Amino acid sequence: MFEDGPEYKERLGKPFVPPTVTLKEVHDAVPKHLLRKNPWLSSYYCVRDVVCCVAIFYYGFSIERILESNFGGFVPLSAAWQVHLARATLWLVYWWFQGLSFASFFCIAHELGHQTLYDNRYVNDTLGYFFHSFIMAPFFAWKATHNAHHKTVASIERDENYVPYERNEYPLPPKERASTADYLEVFDETPILTMGRMLVMQGAGWWLYMTMNAMGSKRYPKGTNFFSPYSQIFRPDQSISNTRFSVMLTYLHHSDPTIPHYRKDEWSWVRGAAATVDRPLLGWAGRFFLHNVSHDHVAHHFFSCAPFYSQPEITKHVRQVLKGDYNYDSTNTFYALYRSFTQCVYVDDDESIVFYRNKYGQSFREVAKKELKQINEHWNPEVQDCGTKTVAE
Repeated sequence: MFEDGPEYKERLGKPFVPPTVTLKEVHDAVPKHLLRKNPWLSSYYCVRDVVCCVAIFYYGFSIERILESNFGGFVPLSAAWQVHLARATLWLVYWWFQGLSFASFFCIAHELGHQTLYDNRYVNDTLGYFFHSFIMAPFFAWKATHNAHHKTVASIERDENYVPYERNEYPLPPKERASTADYLEVFDETPILTMGRMLVMQGAGWWLYMTMNAMGSKRYPKGTNFFSPYSQIFRPDQSISNTRFSVMLTYLHHSDPTIPHYRKDEWSWVRGAAATVDRPLLGWAGRFFLHNVSHDHVAHHFFSCAPFYSQPEITKHVRQVLKGDYNYDSTNTFYALYRSFTQCVYVDDDESIVFYRNKYGQSFREVAKKELKQINEHWNPEVQDCGTKTVAE
């Protein structure tokens, strides 16, 4: 449970070479019927999410009745401690599954924000607004910035969220003179403080991002608020505002010691789309409640116009085209969260392709510079990204 997956270990030992596949090659590999919407199937998933939420609410209201009946007479509770233990267990089950149910609302609204479930934009937006508003998420703000994220993913200058902190943001000496002690003086902390910061991130990170743009795009002023219709995140024609989702899955999509970030002279849309990781988050529950958002995230970035129920099949085709550039990680997700949180500290500010460094100033992966130079002699991002607008928007 607490060890790196074999795919992660393989990436650690392999110098990084940017993908050279073209978007046309990826497009040609995927059957076009997988990109089409099925309104009946889409409606089924929307209704299913609501029914699951209502059923779990009903279970919560029934907990005391279940205890009073001794689980229908099958589990007699004779002692007070047994009643307390049973009550705590039943409420923990409720908390876990209702949390997953609310996460399903977030994920289905995410799909609606991409306009992937229905051909009618107003139907997508109305349903997306309903699902997001129920969990107090600003649908139109999220839609605007998330679609912008898909156009600029892994770009240090232009990406919208989980943008890495850079070396120049910390009081560190020049890289050539810095020692391990210099890094530890800035970054070292007690395990309790690390755990506290992780809990703050998971419990309040979403609201810090929504209200203060924490770890968001540096193009916006500090304190940018997603709930304000006058926020700079909106274009003039998007000045709409509306009134807990764990950030774990979104954080892990792009924050990993083995996954690159690019500056503008090396970034392309294809390189950015490939700079994410598929993870079997929560197993069957991740498939059922989270609508494949982590299982098939690579395919989602290449085909954000495709409905989520087609993404498992799309992943198979994309994986065949990307080959060694496809990123998967079977590491236990909770351990992967701890690993990324403690090892993805900052990136260098003097390189065009960067990987996270840890508190010791160590990078876990390096760029194969000789191979990169050979690629860039013939590399044309406009050719590689041919057809980007169709997919990204």
